Amino acid sequence: MLPGVYIAYKKNKTAYYRASITFRSKHISLGSFDTEEKANLAYQEAVRLLQDSSVSFEDAFSLPTILSFSKVISLLNFRDNLIYFKNPIYLRNNYFIYYISKSDELKFDIDDLFYYSSHKIMRRQGHLFVSDYGMQINILSRYGIKNYAVAGRDYYFANEDSTDFRYSNIIVVNRYYGVKKITSSNGELYKVQIHINGNYTVGTYRSEEKAAIAYNKAVDLAKKHGISKNFQMNYLEPYSPREYAEIYSRTKISEKYINYLKKLSIPSD
Repeated sequence: MLPGVYIAYKKNKTAYYRASITFRSKHISLGSFDTEEKANLAYQEAVRLLQDSSVSFEDAFSLPTILSFSKVISLLNFRDNLIYFKNPIYLRNNYFIYYISKSDELKFDIDDLFYYSSHKIMRRQGHLFVSDYGMQINILSRYGIKNYAVAGRDYYFANEDSTDFRYSNIIVVNRYYGVKKITSSNGELYKVQIHINGNYTVGTYRSEEKAAIAYNKAVDLAKKHGISKNFQMNYLEPYSPREYAEIYSRTKISEKYINYLKKLSIPSD
């Protein structure tokens, strides 16, 4: 067999060819190919990328290779930064870039390196997500941003770069279900709305956390009045159960909302 190539067989006994390379004691798979010649070409390209310092990182974006672009990034990062990732990650000073494609790159803090080195990022219909425990998880959830959140309203990018997911660049405005930050003549307030037959305003509060608890209380009242809907609930991590219960009991809900629920109440048998 040609260097870097070994033969393998599918379940139907059809032969195919795998390419691999060992560099700095690390064995790296380069992919599967339908001919021995293509597999060997992949091996030769990997040798050049790893051993020829004249091939710059920028060359990866114009260099025609039989290797996948993600594999090229992984090899160059290994060469330049002495660490190999299966995912297309390239380390920079105090951050890293994750390449979904040549034209689609995302910036992250080093704190996220362990997570994204083992979770592949995918983009579908404008959403970025990873597969985690068999579920598709929106990467925004790592910042406390809800699935329904709208960029520019519930969160925004400080430097206006929507590909920069470093923590200092993501400003979360509305963190809780049913809570929206508003500006009035009295300063910044938090408006609470619940969706039943359209959005209904529950009240306005000075504290974001109190508004989140008011939303939870509005959900509990809706369920008490027979409205069977799968409402999302807010989780307020800073509060102990006792603190939460005290705030919950003191939080007032508008009489208009309570009367609205009475009109929608489902009579019990």
